[in-house]
Amino acid sequence: MPGAIIATVIPLLLAAAGAIALVAAAAVLRSYGPRYRVGRLLASTPRVSVTDALQIARARRPRYVRVEGRIDSEEEFEDVHHRPLVLRRTRFEALERDRWVGFEDSREVVRFRVNEGLDSIDIDGPALSDGLVVVRRESEGAAGDLGERAPTGLAPETRVRAVVEQVSSVDHAIVLGVPTLTVGVGDGGEPEPIHLTAGLGRPLILTTLEPDEAMRVIAGGSTRPRLAAACFVAGAALVGLAVVWAGISALMPAVVPAALAASPTAESTPATGGDPRSSGEGPGLVGEPGLPILAVVAIAILAVLVTTAYVRWTSSRSEGPASRR
Repeated sequence: MPGAIIATVIPLLLAAAGAIALVAAAAVLRSYGPRYRVGRLLASTPRVSVTDALQIARARRPRYVRVEGRIDSEEEFEDVHHRPLVLRRTRFEALERDRWVGFEDSREVVRFRVNEGLDSIDIDGPALSDGLVVVRRESEGAAGDLGERAPTGLAPETRVRAVVEQVSSVDHAIVLGVPTLTVGVGDGGEPEPIHLTAGLGRPLILTTLEPDEAMRVIAGGSTRPRLAAACFVAGAALVGLAVVWAGISALMPAVVPAALAASPTAESTPATGGDPRSSGEGPGLVGEPGLPILAVVAIAILAVLVTTAYVRWTSSRSEGPASRR
């Protein structure tokens, strides 16, 4: 029966459209690469005190945790503005086919720690990579300005940029990692201090920004996170509607197909009667309710496809000349 077929097919179409929307949302977030994982960990990792982190390390029960505190070091160095630094990462990138490609990555890092009250825990600075989330300082120029520092084969007129990320000893930091008890002893025979490092398959993350600001830096000012959220909401709504529709069809197997298949007949509708709002054709779409629903599903799928195309286009542009973070 046509009504029964519609009652079965519509939930499947709604579920398929919802699945497509959810996949599109995941693809949008994955377009950020490792930075997406950093943002997800910043939002979900439980916070513990430095005291608790030290106890976790001594108990030798590895856990990925988040601590907060003031950065401190006895080996800090100054930048050009005489600010005391504990870490500076400088990267040089060249613009190739509308994409920035790195060709040099240098670091200056000294031993530093995070203090909370009277307790402190060392940070494994050399382990910081994509997990460093700070305000970037950028400057652009031509490859010819770098002299011998430019890689071989790079045309002198090629656009290059320097990206500097640094951490000061006067900053307040949020650090995510695994508290680890270092094996061995120090020069004076005392045990090496506990430090926070990468582990359990997760990176060491450090940010000197508030969580909301750190998320904006990770997103790079893009609207893609909002598009991903819209796709997630649309996908969840469509899947939920499919479940509700299927549940109603299962609970009312005789009523739903009958309602879907309802149409005026010579026996039920007088020849001279009909809907006064139409030319004797019966009550409009009562006999074919699947058509408007299928139209809604088609619009949802089209919206997801357009959103995905827009995300790919904006992602390409954000990595090109117009990128400014």
